[in-house]
Amino acid sequence: MQKGKIICLNGVSSAGKTTLARALQERLSEPYYWMSEDTFMEMAPKKFVADGSDKNDTIWTQAYVNMYHVIKMYSEMGCNTVVDVVLDSDSFLHEIVEILHGNPVLFVHVTCPPEELSRREKVRGNREIGIAVAALPHLCPKDEIYDITVDTHLNTTEVCADKIISLLNNSDNFQAFYTLWKRQISL
Repeated sequence: MQKGKIICLNGVSSAGKTTLARALQERLSEPYYWMSEDTFMEMAPKKFVADGSDKNDTIWTQAYVNMYHVIKMYSEMGCNTVVDVVLDSDSFLHEIVEILHGNPVLFVHVTCPPEELSRREKVRGNREIGIAVAALPHLCPKDEIYDITVDTHLNTTEVCADKIISLLNNSDNFQAFYTLWKRQISL
Protein backbone atom coordinates (compact mmCIF):
# COMPACT_ATOMS: atom_id res chain seq x y z
CA MET A 1 0.00 0.00 0.00
CA GLN A 2 1.28 3.45 -0.90
CA LYS A 3 1.78 5.72 2.10
CA GLY A 4 -0.39 8.80 2.41
CA LYS A 5 1.24 12.18 1.96
CA ILE A 6 1.73 14.52 4.90
CA ILE A 7 1.71 18.28 4.43
CA CYS A 8 3.29 19.77 7.56
CA LEU A 9 2.58 23.51 7.87
CA ASN A 10 5.01 25.08 10.35
CA GLY A 11 4.86 28.69 11.46
CA VAL A 12 4.18 30.92 14.42
CA SER A 13 0.69 31.74 15.64
CA SER A 14 -1.30 33.99 13.27
CA ALA A 15 0.91 33.14 10.27
CA GLY A 16 -2.12 31.66 8.47
CA LYS A 17 -1.55 27.92 8.92
CA THR A 18 -5.12 26.95 9.81
CA THR A 19 -6.62 29.05 7.02
CA LEU A 20 -4.13 27.50 4.60
CA ALA A 21 -4.89 23.97 5.85
CA ARG A 22 -8.59 24.51 5.19
CA ALA A 23 -7.87 25.97 1.75
CA LEU A 24 -5.74 22.95 0.90
CA GLN A 25 -8.56 20.61 1.90
CA GLU A 26 -10.91 22.51 -0.41
CA ARG A 27 -8.53 22.69 -3.37
CA LEU A 28 -6.98 19.21 -3.31
CA SER A 29 -8.51 16.56 -5.54
CA GLU A 30 -7.83 13.82 -2.94
CA PRO A 31 -9.03 13.86 0.66
CA TYR A 32 -6.59 15.25 3.24
CA TYR A 33 -7.41 14.88 6.91
CA TRP A 34 -6.61 18.00 8.95
CA MET A 35 -4.86 17.65 12.31
CA SER A 36 -3.65 20.39 14.60
CA GLU A 37 -1.88 20.77 17.92
CA ASP A 38 -4.87 22.65 19.32
CA THR A 39 -7.23 19.75 18.60
CA PHE A 40 -4.98 17.25 20.33
CA MET A 41 -4.51 19.56 23.32
CA GLU A 42 -8.29 19.88 23.65
CA MET A 43 -8.47 16.09 24.06
CA ALA A 44 -6.63 16.32 27.40
CA PRO A 45 -8.82 17.00 30.45
CA LYS A 46 -8.51 20.71 31.33
CA LYS A 47 -7.61 19.97 34.96
CA PHE A 48 -4.37 18.35 33.73
CA VAL A 49 -3.16 21.15 31.47
CA ALA A 50 -4.23 24.27 33.32
CA ASP A 51 -1.69 24.78 36.10
CA GLY A 52 1.68 24.56 34.32
CA SER A 53 3.14 21.95 36.69
CA ASP A 54 5.77 19.50 35.50
CA LYS A 55 3.23 16.65 35.61
CA ASN A 56 0.80 18.64 33.48
CA ASP A 57 3.59 19.65 31.11
CA THR A 58 4.23 15.93 30.58
CA ILE A 59 0.56 15.41 29.69
CA TRP A 60 0.70 18.28 27.17
CA THR A 61 3.90 16.90 25.66
CA GLN A 62 2.39 13.42 25.36
CA ALA A 63 -0.70 14.76 23.58
CA TYR A 64 1.57 16.64 21.17
CA VAL A 65 3.76 13.60 20.42
CA ASN A 66 0.72 11.34 20.11
CA MET A 67 -0.54 13.51 17.26
CA TYR A 68 2.52 12.56 15.18
CA HIS A 69 1.99 8.87 15.87
CA VAL A 70 -1.59 9.27 14.63
CA ILE A 71 -0.35 11.11 11.54
CA LYS A 72 2.14 8.30 10.88
CA MET A 73 -0.65 5.72 11.27
CA TYR A 74 -2.84 7.61 8.80
CA SER A 75 0.02 7.76 6.31
CA GLU A 76 0.76 4.06 6.67
CA MET A 77 -2.94 3.33 6.05
CA GLY A 78 -2.69 5.30 2.78
CA CYS A 79 -4.49 8.39 4.11
CA ASN A 80 -3.22 11.90 3.38
CA THR A 81 -3.01 14.51 6.13
CA VAL A 82 -2.38 18.20 6.49
CA VAL A 83 -1.14 19.33 9.89
CA ASP A 84 -0.53 22.80 11.26
CA VAL A 85 2.08 23.19 13.97
CA VAL A 86 4.40 25.57 15.76
CA LEU A 87 7.73 23.76 16.04
CA ASP A 88 9.59 25.86 18.59
CA SER A 89 11.86 23.25 20.15
CA ASP A 90 14.77 21.34 18.63
CA SER A 91 13.95 18.33 20.81
CA PHE A 92 10.36 18.22 19.49
CA LEU A 93 11.60 18.60 15.94
CA HIS A 94 14.04 15.70 16.43
CA GLU A 95 11.29 13.52 17.90
CA ILE A 96 8.89 14.34 15.08
CA VAL A 97 11.53 13.60 12.45
CA GLU A 98 12.23 10.30 14.25
CA ILE A 99 8.52 9.37 14.15
CA LEU A 100 7.80 10.43 10.55
CA HIS A 101 11.14 9.92 8.77
CA GLY A 102 9.98 7.02 6.59
CA ASN A 103 6.82 8.77 5.42
CA PRO A 104 6.33 11.31 2.61
CA VAL A 105 6.36 14.67 4.44
CA LEU A 106 6.21 17.97 2.56
CA PHE A 107 7.61 20.42 5.12
CA VAL A 108 6.15 23.90 4.56
CA HIS A 109 7.26 27.09 6.26
CA VAL A 110 4.27 29.44 6.60
CA THR A 111 5.35 33.00 7.20
CA CYS A 112 4.37 36.65 7.03
CA PRO A 113 6.00 39.91 8.23
CA PRO A 114 6.07 40.71 11.98
CA GLU A 115 3.83 43.76 11.59
CA GLU A 116 1.23 41.58 9.84
CA LEU A 117 1.42 39.00 12.65
CA SER A 118 0.65 41.77 15.17
CA ARG A 119 -2.20 43.11 13.04
CA ARG A 120 -3.74 39.64 12.78
CA GLU A 121 -3.45 39.15 16.56
CA LYS A 122 -5.35 42.41 17.10
CA VAL A 123 -8.06 41.44 14.61
CA ARG A 124 -8.49 37.99 16.17
CA GLY A 125 -8.89 39.51 19.60
CA ASN A 126 -8.15 36.23 21.39
CA ARG A 127 -4.35 36.43 21.36
CA GLU A 128 -1.90 38.42 23.42
CA ILE A 129 -0.42 41.00 21.07
CA GLY A 130 3.25 40.27 20.40
CA ILE A 131 3.25 36.53 21.17
CA ALA A 132 3.72 35.58 17.50
CA VAL A 133 6.57 38.03 16.92
CA ALA A 134 8.26 36.88 20.15
CA ALA A 135 8.05 33.27 18.91
CA LEU A 136 9.79 33.97 15.58
CA PRO A 137 13.38 33.41 16.85
CA HIS A 138 12.35 30.07 18.40
CA LEU A 139 10.79 28.52 15.28
CA CYS A 140 12.64 25.35 14.25
CA PRO A 141 14.53 24.36 12.27
CA LYS A 142 16.77 27.38 12.81
CA ASP A 143 18.54 26.81 9.48
CA GLU A 144 15.16 26.84 7.70
CA ILE A 145 15.35 23.45 6.01
CA TYR A 146 11.95 23.32 4.32
CA ASP A 147 10.60 21.99 1.05
CA ILE A 148 8.86 25.31 0.41
CA THR A 149 8.18 28.64 2.14
CA VAL A 150 4.92 30.47 1.53
CA ASP A 151 4.21 34.04 2.62
CA THR A 152 0.53 34.49 3.44
CA HIS A 153 0.87 38.27 3.36
CA LEU A 154 2.51 38.56 -0.06
CA ASN A 155 0.19 35.97 -1.60
CA THR A 156 -3.44 35.04 -1.16
CA THR A 157 -4.27 31.84 0.67
CA GLU A 158 -5.29 30.31 -2.66
CA VAL A 159 -1.94 31.16 -4.30
CA CYS A 160 -0.06 29.70 -1.31
CA ALA A 161 -2.20 26.55 -1.50
CA ASP A 162 -1.57 26.22 -5.23
CA LYS A 163 2.20 26.52 -4.72
CA ILE A 164 2.06 23.65 -2.22
CA ILE A 165 -0.24 21.54 -4.40
CA SER A 166 2.14 21.94 -7.36
CA LEU A 167 4.80 20.03 -5.39
CA LEU A 168 2.70 17.05 -4.29
CA ASN A 169 2.96 14.85 -7.39
CA ASN A 170 6.75 14.61 -7.39
CA SER A 171 8.38 12.65 -4.55
CA ASP A 172 11.66 14.51 -5.21
CA ASN A 173 10.03 17.56 -3.62
CA PHE A 174 9.74 15.78 -0.23
CA GLN A 175 13.35 16.29 0.87
CA ALA A 176 13.41 18.43 4.05
CA PHE A 177 12.51 15.66 6.52
CA TYR A 178 14.94 13.30 4.77
CA THR A 179 17.69 15.93 5.16
CA LEU A 180 16.81 16.46 8.82
CA TRP A 181 16.77 12.68 9.41
CA LYS A 182 20.19 12.21 7.77
CA ARG A 183 21.58 14.98 9.97
CA GLN A 184 20.16 13.34 13.11
CA ILE A 185 21.56 9.89 12.42
CA SER A 186 25.00 11.29 11.63
CA LEU A 187 25.31 12.94 15.06
